[in-house]
Amino acid sequence: MSSVAVLTQESFAEHRSGLVPQQIKVATLNSEEESDPPTYKDAFPPLPEKAACLESAQEPAGAWGNKIRPIKASVITQVFHVPLEERKYKDMNQFGEGEQAKICLEIMQRTGAHLELSLAKDQGLSIMVSGKLDAVMKARKDIVARLQTQASATVAIPKEHHRFVIGKNGEKLQDLELKTATKIQIPRPDDPSNQIKITGTKEGIEKARHEVLLISAEQDKRAVERLEVEKAFHPFIAGPYNRLVGEIMQETGTRINIPPPSVNRTEIVFTGEKEQLAQAVARIKKIYEEKKKKTTTIAVEVKKSQHKYVIGPKGNSLQEILERTGVSVEIPPSDSISETVILRGEPEKLGQALTEVYAKANSFTVSSVAAPSWLHRFIIGKKGQNLAKITQQMPKVHIEFTEGEDKITLEGPTEDVNVAQEQIEGMVKDLINRMDYVEINIDHKFHRHLIGKSGANINRIKDQYKVSVRIPPDSEKSNLIRIEGDPQGVQQAKRELLELASRMENERTKDLIIEQRFHRTIIGQKGERIREIRDKFPEVIINFPDPAQKSDIVQLRGPKNEVEKCTKYMQKMVADLANIAEVEVSIPAKLHNSLIGTKGRLIRSIMEECGGVHIHFPVEGSGSDTVVIRGPSSDVEKAKKQLLHLAEEKQTKSFTVDIRAKPEYHKFLIGKGGGKIRKVRDSTGARVIFPAAEDKDQDLITIIGKEDAVREAQKELEALIQNLDNVVEDSMLVDPKHHRHFVIRRGQVLREIAEEYGGVMVSFPRSGTQSDKVTLKGAKDCVEAAKKRIQEIIEDLEAQVTLECAIPQKFHRSVMGPKGSRIQQITRDFSVQIKFPDREENAVHSTEPVVQENGDEAGEGREAKDCDPGSPRRCDIIIISGRKEKCEAAKEALEALVPVTIEVEVPFDLHRYVIGQKGSGIRKMMDEFEVNIHVPAPELQSDIIAITGLAANLDRAKAGLLERVKELQAEQEDRALRSFKLSVTVDPKYHPKIIGRKGAVITQIRLEHDVNIQFPDKDDGNQPQDQITITGYEKNTEAARDAILRIVGELEQMVSEDVPLDHRVHARIIGARGKAIRKIMDEFKVDIRFPQSGAPDPNCVTVTGLPENVEEAIDHILNLEEEYLADVVDSEALQVYMKPPAHEEAKAPSRGFVVRDAPWTASSSEKAPDMSSSEEFPSFGAQVAPKTLPWGPKR
Repeated sequence: MSSVAVLTQESFAEHRSGLVPQQIKVATLNSEEESDPPTYKDAFPPLPEKAACLESAQEPAGAWGNKIRPIKASVITQVFHVPLEERKYKDMNQFGEGEQAKICLEIMQRTGAHLELSLAKDQGLSIMVSGKLDAVMKARKDIVARLQTQASATVAIPKEHHRFVIGKNGEKLQDLELKTATKIQIPRPDDPSNQIKITGTKEGIEKARHEVLLISAEQDKRAVERLEVEKAFHPFIAGPYNRLVGEIMQETGTRINIPPPSVNRTEIVFTGEKEQLAQAVARIKKIYEEKKKKTTTIAVEVKKSQHKYVIGPKGNSLQEILERTGVSVEIPPSDSISETVILRGEPEKLGQALTEVYAKANSFTVSSVAAPSWLHRFIIGKKGQNLAKITQQMPKVHIEFTEGEDKITLEGPTEDVNVAQEQIEGMVKDLINRMDYVEINIDHKFHRHLIGKSGANINRIKDQYKVSVRIPPDSEKSNLIRIEGDPQGVQQAKRELLELASRMENERTKDLIIEQRFHRTIIGQKGERIREIRDKFPEVIINFPDPAQKSDIVQLRGPKNEVEKCTKYMQKMVADLANIAEVEVSIPAKLHNSLIGTKGRLIRSIMEECGGVHIHFPVEGSGSDTVVIRGPSSDVEKAKKQLLHLAEEKQTKSFTVDIRAKPEYHKFLIGKGGGKIRKVRDSTGARVIFPAAEDKDQDLITIIGKEDAVREAQKELEALIQNLDNVVEDSMLVDPKHHRHFVIRRGQVLREIAEEYGGVMVSFPRSGTQSDKVTLKGAKDCVEAAKKRIQEIIEDLEAQVTLECAIPQKFHRSVMGPKGSRIQQITRDFSVQIKFPDREENAVHSTEPVVQENGDEAGEGREAKDCDPGSPRRCDIIIISGRKEKCEAAKEALEALVPVTIEVEVPFDLHRYVIGQKGSGIRKMMDEFEVNIHVPAPELQSDIIAITGLAANLDRAKAGLLERVKELQAEQEDRALRSFKLSVTVDPKYHPKIIGRKGAVITQIRLEHDVNIQFPDKDDGNQPQDQITITGYEKNTEAARDAILRIVGELEQMVSEDVPLDHRVHARIIGARGKAIRKIMDEFKVDIRFPQSGAPDPNCVTVTGLPENVEEAIDHILNLEEEYLADVVDSEALQVYMKPPAHEEAKAPSRGFVVRDAPWTASSSEKAPDMSSSEEFPSFGAQVAPKTLPWGPKR
């Protein structure tokens, strides 16, 4: 680098020291600003002389010029020198290269400062650093540490002064290291050494050493003194609202620490400068001596419950009495049973103070209302509505609900409390009369299933039974569920919740491996197929993995039997899917559009013809030739063959012709089962495509293939269409007795004929004309075909017979099947008509004698007498119409559908499990085996279950029912084994430890041994509080008991010790979110408990653990207390100076603006300036050119 900074000796020394003298001067002035006012000349500098002003207009002279401080730039520059002997990198071939340059670059990047290096004649290194002040200081420190050789030195100061060098959060130490560009190492608090090590350059070490000794010297000036004063006289020294002690602290500048009333200490601690501290001690001793001589005491009895009213909020009432009367009121601690209140003060003022004490004690009253704790939230009401009505009327009444206590506490003015008590008692009485509650134990792992998705299950139960169900949160791991509300609703909700839980206990989970590629197919479009499976197995929950997880595991959860059946069903589906083939066919991309056809008509015709295959063409423009065909193997091959044939035709010579035909002719042209059009295709080799339902042009028929084949097919189809277009009218004779068959059901038979035979119109004569002529109008071929079909129907009607089939009416519904499906099947299979009789309400024969009315018998008049008792009743006779042979076959089929009943013995206690929740179990079996299962009424206590159904289904149904019974019996046995109870006696004081933090320990034991562990209810006075009940398999309960007893054994070896620890350091020892105290507890393997807010002794900390661990932990926290307490005392001392009390500031009169050496304070020899003199006070005039203004001319 060619440029070299030229510096004078003085400025260079200033730069090396790192402090500008002006900055030092400003710092010292700031500290003495208040005590030492500026001089008159400093505050009001004299104006420059006239001549000087005129001579040097550009540069103002005199005091004004010297005293105006320039605006400081935000960017500063510092230059400092590193001598040759202190340089780290001396041996360099080329200046500005190597390790030194890299380090400088790093420093610039890290700090944001700009560095310039130059080499002096003496080979020393000059470094110029530019940038913001903070960046320059950091860069300077780094340069010294990395480019200059380091020296080290030690300085010894008293151990208690080390913390003042460190400062709050180490800020002072960091600042000192930056200013001096050194590294300062202070020994740890547990290290007895008082030596502080400083590392850096010689100048930096000297400067840092000086600063450390300066801090220590300042601390030597301060003193601490302790004064023993009886606790009873502390309020007189502090004064009302601590005003007296505040005044003394303000006047003497001494920090005075009086222990609070809750801390049982008598010494008052003074901290400050020695002389001022002595003054403060003397004043407090004087107050103490005076009060000791003048005051006397009286003791009065005040109810314990009224003490807090005497104390008042935050002790305000006591301070008020002290301010008004000068009497101190001493209240016994809250944990003491004493009711004696002591008044201490001058004899003449004790009477007035006593009156005030009794007035405050009697101003309020406390009352309680007996109310079960579970009713509290109903009394409070939704969002506190019920309670708000009372509190709005009586705002001074405080109503307190304590969790777990069967009472409500009222506090406030006597009259208001009595009114509120009456209202609450009325509410309690009303609620007890119409409300009830019950608590049930259900394993917490089932709680979320009881709640259901978005609370669906539990909300349904709440709404249905009008109850409130309280399920504990997952974090509590509690099994107790509480139901509150109407007594009947509570019992019903309890029954349903227990049934749900019982069913969940019997559930199992199974993982089914299904390749992920099949998942979407099983789910189906919009979930149709999976919905079908869920409807078939309603008790099974089927969970598919997230597609992103790439998992093959499908989870099934539900009753064991149902899960197995669902597994088999889904495995069969997967097997069917596995048979689906996928073939890739290579067809030139240029042919794809012509193969697909207009709006996909051509490709759709191939897919429909080949039954269920899917043909997928690549995206247009992709350039791919691959066409994918997917579906059943046989259909895929067929589709592949047709597609390749079509592609070959298109490639060689493809020809297309469109012809038109009325849509009603299409079915006739296609023929039954596609017979006619297949015949055309086979004879010509051309493909004929008919429009799909969604096509706009329904008349258009497309023929594709080789030209000659297309022409031939066109000729054949046009001939057929022409024949259809030649409308003819013909007639035939039909016996009027058969007319009804054709026109019934809104002419359904005629509609079918018209649809099948090219829209031919068939007209029957009007009813009542007795004409037998039937007119047919349409295409000639269609008319002929329709005539032939009508003749066939008439022949069937002529040959029709009617048969009666007697089946008892009670079986008719079963014979018909769901929605008449079985009867519809028989009518289709045998081409017969079946008519069921009307249903009789009283179908069962009466055994009582027939009653006569008006000489005739009831029922059918005289004919009833001749009725054969063995003959079938009219309501049992089913009429079958059709050809004789078909009627006979239909009759046999009907009789085969008559159900048979068998009886199966099932133990009565299992019936409710067979039926299932809301009949779901039995309904599922009935659907699965297509039978009717009749379970006897509970009051009959019968073991016989009747199964009614088709003979073919009965054996399967019986086997299924017996298998279900076996499962239930196995579950019952397992439940009995799991219900083994074992009690273990454990002292209640160990219960929290056994439960562990957030139930962690007890949960671990429960999971490890698969048991349920119940602790005694604290609120139940009848229940032994030392009994823990373990429920589960006998072997598991014993293992769990041993685990609990092992924990108890360890706990019994432990000891607890109370250690006094100043409450002001508790927060520091506990740390952020308890991190520090947990670390201590883990390190020493102990439990440390801090007092709750409002505890009698806020300093008492309890340490529990093994004796040797407890001792070590106590030593450690006492050391921490000593370290932290010093910081606390120091910060409290600083607070006095930093934030003086507001009322003190208000009292101090404003001094206004003060200057020293003003002319009016000078001796008589000096004359005050003459304000009328233009010489003494010259005008600013026009001599000063406007150009000299630093900011330009005024606008």
